[in-house]
Amino acid sequence: MSAQGEQVSAPRTTAMSPVIRHLPYFVAAAIAVAVVATIQLDGYILNIMMQATTFAIAVFGLTVVLGLCGQINLAQAVFFGFGAYAVGLGTTDLGLNFWLCLMGGSIIALLAGALLGMTTLKLGGHYLAMVTISFQQIVTLFMINAIGITHGPDGVSRIGRPGLFQSSQSFLALCVAALALIGYIVWHLPDTRLGRAMRAVRDNELAAGVAGIDVYRTKVAAFALSALLGGIGGGLFAGGFSYVSPDQFSFAESIVFLTMALLGGAASPIGAAIGTGLLIIIPEWLRFLKSVPGLYLAIYGLFVILIMRFMPDGIWGFVQFTLDRWRAKVRSEPTTQVLQLAPASSGGDVVLEVSGLSKHFGGLKAVDNVDISVRRGSVHALIGPNGSGKTTTLNMLSGLYKTTAGRIVLDGVDITDMPAHMRTSSGLGRTFQNIRLFRSMTALENVIIGAERPGNDLIGAGTHVLLTERAMKALTFVGLGTRANELVSSFSYGHQRLIEIARALAGNPTLLLLDEPAAGLNSSEKVELHGLLKRIAAQGLTILIIDHDMTLVREAAQHITVLNFGRRIADGESLSVLQQPDVISAYLGTE
Repeated sequence: MSAQGEQVSAPRTTAMSPVIRHLPYFVAAAIAVAVVATIQLDGYILNIMMQATTFAIAVFGLTVVLGLCGQINLAQAVFFGFGAYAVGLGTTDLGLNFWLCLMGGSIIALLAGALLGMTTLKLGGHYLAMVTISFQQIVTLFMINAIGITHGPDGVSRIGRPGLFQSSQSFLALCVAALALIGYIVWHLPDTRLGRAMRAVRDNELAAGVAGIDVYRTKVAAFALSALLGGIGGGLFAGGFSYVSPDQFSFAESIVFLTMALLGGAASPIGAAIGTGLLIIIPEWLRFLKSVPGLYLAIYGLFVILIMRFMPDGIWGFVQFTLDRWRAKVRSEPTTQVLQLAPASSGGDVVLEVSGLSKHFGGLKAVDNVDISVRRGSVHALIGPNGSGKTTTLNMLSGLYKTTAGRIVLDGVDITDMPAHMRTSSGLGRTFQNIRLFRSMTALENVIIGAERPGNDLIGAGTHVLLTERAMKALTFVGLGTRANELVSSFSYGHQRLIEIARALAGNPTLLLLDEPAAGLNSSEKVELHGLLKRIAAQGLTILIIDHDMTLVREAAQHITVLNFGRRIADGESLSVLQQPDVISAYLGTE
């Protein structure tokens, strides 16, 4: 495996290039708005299109929270209702300007979504779903019974519109313009730092935290953005139909929104728009069957079931999967750039100082009063038999486990009480014994997330081009530069390990923790791994490695610490430690 190789050359961009690149989209959107504004449409068609555009904006919110971040939200109709009632009550009872009401409703929805997220997102799975359902039911009951505020079951009528958009035709053009603009933003969200963080959290929360992502804040942001889009869609819905009532924002509507997202493809706004259009148009296509009781619903349900059965990622998900397979075949352009590591050096000769480290699980002392000192620029091995506490120690060092006792100092900074993402910001990089990559992303996207770690100098520069260059150099450094555009699922087990190492290196860490990197590798892959470790060490990066391959440990590590039953039994220069009787008895065995 060569230190140099081929990689994608970073695109040369100027300040105007994004505008030029996306100009066809804006031209098409402008033409669509102009057509809707000028061509006379039947009132029935206007209502169908009005419902489709406003619903699609709300479903875009589910694209963010469910498709990108992987969090269940069964209360989107509530946020839709917040926006609708803010416009309805604001323009009728309070006589306020439409735009002010739309903004106020969107902010209310945003705050409600953030609050719901902050109070519930430490739950997960069906518990999170139950909480959002309960929230939906509570708000629906309030809309029905708070007659003095919401007008109760009678709803709010004669809702106002903005002065320039009084006609249904012009207001529909406004909704189409909003749909195009919001769809554009949501379409490009996955390529932003926040979008990549959401995708990482969806694929693997544990790896996301170790890569420097604040998982909790990312989830809350996704919930808040989802609620904001729901509020905007609801506000436009109220202006479009000039009437709102509680039954329009019930739990059943939240299920409809969710079905729209899943049917078209929850991971993309294009899928959300397709799903919304189909679920609104299909019932109209089947109107002639409504005279036969039950037949209309049976065909409607069968249509949805067939799509979900044969296209589990939705209609657009199926199309995108085909396109991704084609893109993966595109080869990268050659270059000779290689990664340059520049680990920090502010904490003296010792990079990691661990004293009295302990972790107790009830009466079990997995790690008991362990001291470790890792010198700067060295390769330090932590070895021991299975169950000796090695991985538990690494989990405490990286913040995945809270210590029972002890102190951890990284490059002069006490990180004992820091969460995982803050330790990554402080200069800690890590790989896992069981590979933890973001499966829906390409190799390059995985490594870009590593390059985006807070505290990395490239973040201050603030350009995606520099991050991409750094990620490509890291992939080239491990020998995979020519396969940057391929999904990680297409790589062999050994190459996936290299991608995980590249992701850690891209963040320019001060200390690299490797948890059994040789596990599962064949003999040739182990030779390549040994060469890679030599190149990393040659650039001055400090490595703390756990591995059972004693040949690799003996040749790569200068210093070894040995654990047995959670306690340190030996520590010192490699050859002398491996010759100690206690180490031979506990780890290597005796004749």
